[in-house]
Amino acid sequence: MGDNVGWGIVGYGWVARDYMAPGIRAAGHRLVAVCDPGEGSRQAADAEGARAYATLPELLADPEIEAVYVATPNHLHREAVVALSRAGKAVLCEKPMAARLGDAEAMAEAVRGSGIFYGTAFDQRHHPGHRAMRALIEAGRLGTVTAVRIVYACWLDRAWTSVEGLDNWRIDPVQAGGGALMDLAPHGIDLVDFLTGESIAEIVALTQARAQDYAVDDGALLIGRTGAGVLANLHVAYNCPDALPRRRLEVVGTRGMLTAIDTMGQVAGGTVTFTDGAGGRSEEIAFDTQASPFLEQVRAFGSALRRPEERGAYSVERDLHTMRLVVDAYESERHRGGPLAGR
Repeated sequence: MGDNVGWGIVGYGWVARDYMAPGIRAAGHRLVAVCDPGEGSRQAADAEGARAYATLPELLADPEIEAVYVATPNHLHREAVVALSRAGKAVLCEKPMAARLGDAEAMAEAVRGSGIFYGTAFDQRHHPGHRAMRALIEAGRLGTVTAVRIVYACWLDRAWTSVEGLDNWRIDPVQAGGGALMDLAPHGIDLVDFLTGESIAEIVALTQARAQDYAVDDGALLIGRTGAGVLANLHVAYNCPDALPRRRLEVVGTRGMLTAIDTMGQVAGGTVTFTDGAGGRSEEIAFDTQASPFLEQVRAFGSALRRPEERGAYSVERDLHTMRLVVDAYESERHRGGPLAGR
């Protein structure tokens, strides 16, 4: 039997509609209500049997809602999370925490002050393939981990619109706070922590505005290092055609390497391979290829909501550190006069 949590969603765009809502249902939980100013989004929620509210106070007043997934554009996260904290609702907020560091810091302060259960939606922590990788790393299969290498890319041009036909807010510097780096790099930064048990301590980036005609970065390379010396290399992009190989995760150690192909993203599946460092023998690693990271994320959050002893897997301080690393990455590029420094 599932935990049957009553969920609300603030911001019913394509990610919430196509991935989170199905994940809630597949986990045996209930989507009680949706809050969105768009009439089309509210109609979609109503068609799926959820109550549809136009304003946040209406959703806050709904007594059946226990947990709320915040999936608005980044610059609106602060308003929602602060209000939900005051209302005592559990919150799962999309990454990045906010469009600006000051907003993320205010969100963390509200969470601390209210004592609510809070998590940032780093769904890649919950991909079964990534969990299998972490278990092998913890078991010592790789020996001493030396490096994590990630490619997480897609094609996102100016003309792209969501299913409801809204503007592409991810290329708006005010609403998003940045481009490919802001949107995609937080997943990789968080995965380094999840897989190795160590947070990145320092980071720098090179960005590009190469293929797309908008005012945010369409690609970035980041390099970082954990406190214990694991090196991290992330390539994120909005300028990679979707038909190309564009999602790869490697963890290298003194005894072997783990390689995940097509596990990064919202859907289930992909492959994980272990390559032995002594003889080069490759072995495919088994994991649940049917469960999506969104489904597993809902299950984990709901379980921790019901069982407070599981909440140690969540940390607003760790998530705020990840947000600061994203800001540090952008700042390192601005100090060098990168391609967007004058925009």
